[in-house]
Amino acid sequence: MGAARLTPERHTGQQLFVTLQRYLPQHLLSRAMHAFAGSEIAPLKNLAIRAFLAGYHPDMSEAAQPDPYRYRSFNAFFTRALVPGARPLDLDPAALVSPVDGTVSQIGRIVAGLLPQAKGSTYTVEALLASSSWAQRFAGGAFATLYLAPFNYHRVHAPLAGTLRAAWYTPGHLFSVNAVTAAAVPQLFARNERVTCILEDGPLTYALVLVGALLVGSIETVWHGQITPARVHKPASLPLTAERAPLALTKGAEIGRFNMGSTVILLLPAGAVEWLPELVPGSPVRMGQMLGRLRAQP
Repeated sequence: MGAARLTPERHTGQQLFVTLQRYLPQHLLSRAMHAFAGSEIAPLKNLAIRAFLAGYHPDMSEAAQPDPYRYRSFNAFFTRALVPGARPLDLDPAALVSPVDGTVSQIGRIVAGLLPQAKGSTYTVEALLASSSWAQRFAGGAFATLYLAPFNYHRVHAPLAGTLRAAWYTPGHLFSVNAVTAAAVPQLFARNERVTCILEDGPLTYALVLVGALLVGSIETVWHGQITPARVHKPASLPLTAERAPLALTKGAEIGRFNMGSTVILLLPAGAVEWLPELVPGSPVRMGQMLGRLRAQP
């Protein structure tokens, strides 16, 4: 089937949606969503879960707790764990696996320090990381931008084994990260609130950037717990140790989770990986499947 035609009414509605976001109290709305999603008032959370089930039809047979109404809150339901084996992990040592369930938004090489966001739109690695020194580590490297829709599994996992070497919070806006907004808002991923984790696997350094979005009530990692919504919107380094989780991760180990849909951007240095040629913008991916093959490191 061909692509659906964009009617004038739909195009106008999309333009209105993007324009409206520029004037909405983005952080206030996201805080309200966070409070709503965390409510343990049974009638309220069950109403939200019922509406989600009707709208998105998630496969609850994959969930560790298959009864959606047994979750203490909508957020607990939304970030639910899966049964063991629901996401088979490619155990080939050379396989770089997807950290999330989602859709490939963009994938390829970092050219002249730029990442493509949408057709005709780019942003810099330095702006994304808010760090010139770390950006230099990924000059000429590879990237994958993976979009998580609301119906996707919302936990983020390690695409490779790795030890946490740096982590920080970067404040910003909370625009939606769907394709319509990404095409209309310049440098969207470098403007939105985000959490960056740098990990090392032997000589290989890689970055995972968890990008916040409109109505994403929280971003958390297994090391730091809840990071957003932040009480103070200023850049902050995050601790590298925690009692609740080891610093060294195996491939496939949980890193963090989102409340509501968002985006993860994976960065690797030059010469580190060869992406699978069949992965193009719009390709669906599942956590644990191979995205690319690692090249031998010096």
